[in-house]
Amino acid sequence: MTRRYDDPVEVRRRDEDPAEFLWRGRFYAVREVLARWVETGAWWQPGDPRSSGGPGRAGDATPAVPAAPVALAGEREIWRVEASSGRAQGAGIFDLCFDWTAGGWTLLRTQD
Repeated sequence: MTRRYDDPVEVRRRDEDPAEFLWRGRFYAVREVLARWVETGAWWQPGDPRSSGGPGRAGDATPAVPAAPVALAGEREIWRVEASSGRAQGAGIFDLCFDWTAGGWTLLRTQD
């Protein structure tokens, strides 16, 4: 079963990979990194400063000007890990997220 969360967590890394995290007062040791990916914000949505606004309308005296390139806002790094809270406890699958805009970690999902 998958459960969704948006809880802040403290993550310690070994090299670049998450090695352990603290969630709801409980310590979890990462046994294995299963996957890693990066998600970006909705850069294609109207009103975003990176969009050019499309071509100018007929009769419009101002031509469309492409926006200057900017860093991708809303970029976040997702790590799917297998972790457990102790030897006696079974392992679970956790999706940890580092949000580059906010500068912090959250737990997005768990699977058991």
